[in-house]
Amino acid sequence: MSLSLPADPPRARSLTGVVPQMVAALDGTSDWFAPARSAIVFVIDGLGAHNLNARAGHARFLSSAAVKKDAARTVFPSTTASALTSLLTGAGPGEHGILGYRVLVPELGEVVNQLRGWDTDGLDPAWQRAEPLTEKYAADGRPCFIVSKGEYADTGFTSAIMRGAEFVPAEDIAERLQIAADLAARHPGAFVYTYVPDLDALGHKRGWQSDEWVNALERVDAATRAFAGALLPGTGAVVTADHGMVDVPRHRHVLLSDDDELVAGVRHIGGEPRMLHLYAEPEASKGVLARWRASESGRSWVLSRSEAVDAGLFGPVAAAVLPRIGDVVVAARSGIAYYDDRLEDKGAQRMVGQHGSLTNEERTVPLIRLGAFA
Repeated sequence: MSLSLPADPPRARSLTGVVPQMVAALDGTSDWFAPARSAIVFVIDGLGAHNLNARAGHARFLSSAAVKKDAARTVFPSTTASALTSLLTGAGPGEHGILGYRVLVPELGEVVNQLRGWDTDGLDPAWQRAEPLTEKYAADGRPCFIVSKGEYADTGFTSAIMRGAEFVPAEDIAERLQIAADLAARHPGAFVYTYVPDLDALGHKRGWQSDEWVNALERVDAATRAFAGALLPGTGAVVTADHGMVDVPRHRHVLLSDDDELVAGVRHIGGEPRMLHLYAEPEASKGVLARWRASESGRSWVLSRSEAVDAGLFGPVAAAVLPRIGDVVVAARSGIAYYDDRLEDKGAQRMVGQHGSLTNEERTVPLIRLGAFA
C-alpha cells in the first residue's frame, strides 16, 4: 500500500490563476502575461496537454503555438464542474464546494449532479460558495462576456459560475471564436470567455484515440488558427482546458455489485468512475477505508477524508464544504474505471474516455498564449 501522491512541478501554473492573471495583464500588472488591451480565454473541454502532444500532427497550429512551459495544472477532481468553477472563481474546490461530478448534499441526503442539479434537483445558488470573477469584474465596470452554445445560456450552472457577464450564444465553433474576437476588439478592457465541448463529448463516447475525436481536433485547430489571425493588436488570448482524458476499455471496468465487500458500509457513491467519493454509513468509515485499501491500493490512491484534506488535494477546505467530501476518496492510478453495477441505468458504462483522477494525463492542460500574450 502506498499513499505517495503525485506532486505538482515546482513552477506549475494553477488553473485557478489563469483568469486573474489575464485580467491583471489589462492593467499591466500580471506576473504571467504581457500587457494587453482586452483578454479572451478559450476553453477546449477535454484537451489535455498529453492528448494534444500525442496528436500534434492533427493540431499543427495549436502544437506550434505551444511551448514546453505553456502548461497548467487543473484542480482535483479533474472534471468539468470542479475545473470550470475554479477557472471562473479563482478558488479551489475546497473553497467553492463543487467537488466532482456527483456530490452528496448533506441537507438532502442525496448525491446530486453538479452540472445539472441546479435545474433538476433544486441546488441552491449559494451551494457554489465563491464569487464568480465575472460578477466581480462587471461590478467594477469591466465589460464581461460569455460566448458559448445557446443551450447553456439559462442553466443554473452558468448562473452559479458566470453571472455578471453578458451571454452571447453561437452554435458553430468558428462563429463563437469570431464573436469573441469582435467583442474584445469593440470593448477595450473586456474579459471574454468562450467554450467548446465537442472534444470532451466525443472522447466520452468514442475515446480520445478514435478517428472521430481526431477529426474534431482538426476542426478545432483550424478554427483556432483563424481566430488567432482575427485578433486585433492588443488583444491577448489564452487557450486552455479543464482536464485531460484517458481511454478505459470495457474490460478495464471495475463493477461494484451487491455481493461485493467494497460496497459494505457504503451509503452513497459519488464522484465519477475515476474518482469516487464513498459516503459511509454511521460508524462504518474505518471499515470502508480498510476494505478499499486492502483491495484497491495497488491501482488507486485510497484516502480517508482527513488524509485527502491534509494532503491539500482540494486546496484549502472550508468547514461548510467538509461534509461534501467522501468519508473515503478513491482516485484511480492505473487505467481503470469504477462503476456501481447495481444501478439500473448502465448508460455510463458505455463511456470510453474518462477523467477525474490525479494522473498527469488528466491534470496537465495546455496554456497556449496568442495575440498580445504570445
